[in-house]
This record gives sequence, C-alpha cells and structure tokens, in this order.
Amino acid sequence: MSEPTLHHTPCPDAHGSHRMAWWSWGNPQAGHVVVCVHGLSRQGRDFDVLAQSLCRRAGSGLRVVCPDVVGRGESDWLGDPSGYQVPQYAADMLVLLAELQPAVLDWVGTSMGGLIGLGVCAHQQTPPVRRLVLNDVGPAIEWQALQRIGQYLGRAGSFDSLQQAADALAEISRSFGPHTPGQWLALSRPMVKPLDRCSGRLRLHYDPSIALPFRALTEEQARQGEAALWQVYDQLRLPTLLLRGAESDLLSPATAHAMTQRGPRARLQEYAGVGHAPTLVADDQVQAVADFLLG
Repeated sequence: MSEPTLHHTPCPDAHGSHRMAWWSWGNPQAGHVVVCVHGLSRQGRDFDVLAQSLCRRAGSGLRVVCPDVVGRGESDWLGDPSGYQVPQYAADMLVLLAELQPAVLDWVGTSMGGLIGLGVCAHQQTPPVRRLVLNDVGPAIEWQALQRIGQYLGRAGSFDSLQQAADALAEISRSFGPHTPGQWLALSRPMVKPLDRCSGRLRLHYDPSIALPFRALTEEQARQGEAALWQVYDQLRLPTLLLRGAESDLLSPATAHAMTQRGPRARLQEYAGVGHAPTLVADDQVQAVADFLLG
C-alpha cells in the first residue's frame, strides 16, 4: 500500500463537536492496531515511512492509524482556541479508539503525541495500551525548548512553492537531524495547503490559533503539569521504548535517565546528530520501533 486511506471521526468539544481526520495503513480488519500521533505543529503523514515499514513486516496482521490532531492536517479547526490542549486531544483519541475497537493496541507518540499517549494510558480502557513508544518526550519538558518552539509556532506566513515551504520548514527544523532532499520534501508536502483557490500560494496546514494556549502557558503551570505527568508515568506497567535525539533540548539527559529508573523503566535509545525530535524516517529509527513493537 503506497497511500493510506483517509477517515473522519466526530468528537465532542466544549462548544459542540468537530471532526478528527485519521490516516489508515494496512489491513482495516486487523485486530492489532498501532496508533501513531504527531508533534505540536505536525500532522499524521509524518509517519508514512514508519507505517509502511510496519505493515510490510507484519503483513495482513496489522493496521496503523495516524490521526491529524484537531486543528491540524485534514481535521477541523476549533472555534474556541482554548481547546487546543492535551486533555481535548486525549479525549478525541479515546473516541477514536472506541470506534476502532482494537484487540491489541500499541502507541507511538512523537513529542506532543507522547503526552497524549500518557493521557490515554491514564484512562481505564479496553484494551489498554500494550506497548508504548515515547519519541523525545517525557514528563519533564525543558522550559527553554518550549520558549524556542513558541518563537515560530503560528507565525508561518505563506509560500510561493512547495520547495520554498520545505526550505522554510528546514530552517526551523534543523534539530530533526540529517535528511536527504527527497526525504525532506516528502515530509514537507503534507505540511502545506493551498492558501486560496486562485493564487497558487501555499500556507501551513495548521490553525495558527494552536499557538494561543501554548504561549499562555507559564513556567509555574508547566511545573505543575510535570508533577501530574510523573504521577501518570510512575503508574505505568507496560513495555516502554524511549527514543531521544542526543542533542534534544526538550528531553534532557537527566529526565531520560530517570525514565529508565521509574515507572515502566523505559528502554532508552539515543541518536547522535539529532535533536528534537527524531522523525522516524531514518532506517535505524524505523527498525528500533519495528523491533520493539513487532519483534
């Protein structure tokens, strides 16, 4: 399968409902489902390479589902930007899981997607998450990294071409590590949409208002959230793989080490020359996740 199928699921919110888009790879009848959830300003097609690799390896026994978190990709935008926070995102995922009804559930979460995964794990559900992959994220997030992300989030402008957009995204995404031009163009293509019907110009895929609650976050609130996340993490009892870019400014070495000693005692895999966050495109990154989930 070279392309996924696109689906939509209605999800309730404080002011009614919205549709969450999700991309499906592999066998739609498979009982084993891997849910892959992207980072703050990304979208579900980030996982194309990983999803295809997992499906090739597992054959007909696997389905990989990659949502566009609300406000991103093909999902609706919220009327009230205050809803752009992890509790709403996790609630949406629980609605999706109730629809999918997997027999076996694994979770791969990059950055924000990992935090959403922790939120999902905190709920009693059937089935529970069997295996968890946290990609460059943990309960403690470095405040300086949040400030760095806030400098560009929601301030994208428009572009004359896909290549111009890819170049601009590369500039703010240097920490993702080395990619070939072809790999980066493939990652960038789903990141843009037509600005209008006539000009041919492009814009980033997400609602700029996702930045509003992010920028309103204070350092004190972040520390309070950290304590709550550690409480969730410490209660986990499932195999957990923690991926970390060796140069990450978001997931510190100290936090990563603590995650190997607490809660599920995550298995840590680091990647030299990569910061926040590994894109799960490089062969060694894909193999690490595939071996953990399917090995």
